[in-house]
Amino acid sequence: MDIDGKIGRHIEKGGDPIVNIDVSFNIVAFIISIIEWTLIGYLAYRVYRRLRTKPKVWKVLFAILIGLFSFTINMEWFHTFVKIPILPLGVWILYGVLRSKEGRWDTYRRFSWIGFLANFIFLAGTLLTIPVHSFIYPENELSTYITRAKDASINVIHPSGEGRTLDQEKLMKQLTEMKQVEFDSQVWYGEMNGRNNKSERFPYQLIGTNPKWGSGLESDIYLEDDGKGILISTWKTQYYFRMPHTVLEEVGR
Repeated sequence: MDIDGKIGRHIEKGGDPIVNIDVSFNIVAFIISIIEWTLIGYLAYRVYRRLRTKPKVWKVLFAILIGLFSFTINMEWFHTFVKIPILPLGVWILYGVLRSKEGRWDTYRRFSWIGFLANFIFLAGTLLTIPVHSFIYPENELSTYITRAKDASINVIHPSGEGRTLDQEKLMKQLTEMKQVEFDSQVWYGEMNGRNNKSERFPYQLIGTNPKWGSGLESDIYLEDDGKGILISTWKTQYYFRMPHTVLEEVGR
């Protein structure tokens, strides 16, 4: 297991590959996306209604899509990449094509500028999504990643974890008691090297759990060798939680 990076989804058990396919749905991003396109459609409708000569709708949509093209600056904001539009490349392209055609540019220029404006609407939507999503689905809380554990089980991903199984009942009882604990990944990495790969701090992957509905957060969940620690690994970062009692039991006990 790579503490510093992200832990892969490809796991082998008994020589056969196991691939978990999770379908995530970000309800916050979905709703804000609907609001964004509704606002863009409303602006286009207002402009369209004021025109004396109504162009074909597909041409209006095409002009808006062309207007979306822009020179942007990419930045990272709270682990999210955002694009800041700088130059209206699409508007310039449409102008270059239509300026020689009488009346065409005057008809479609407003729609091309709506397309460029849409970039700022998308930017505002992204910046709004970040705090709203974090408020509804706190990424440092275990309940965001595990809402139920009725069907939970473990995959042994290191030989040092053989001979033990998951006690689902104990896990479910302690879900609300788990506390987040800070950890030093460098120390863990050093310990792993010092063990010469004979043992592993997190020899189990926890499967069969469900994240909070609508969070859209994909994560890999790992169980510590003592059965008291859980490591949540997302594409952004990792969170470590501890519980009072072990959730592992010896096979055949």
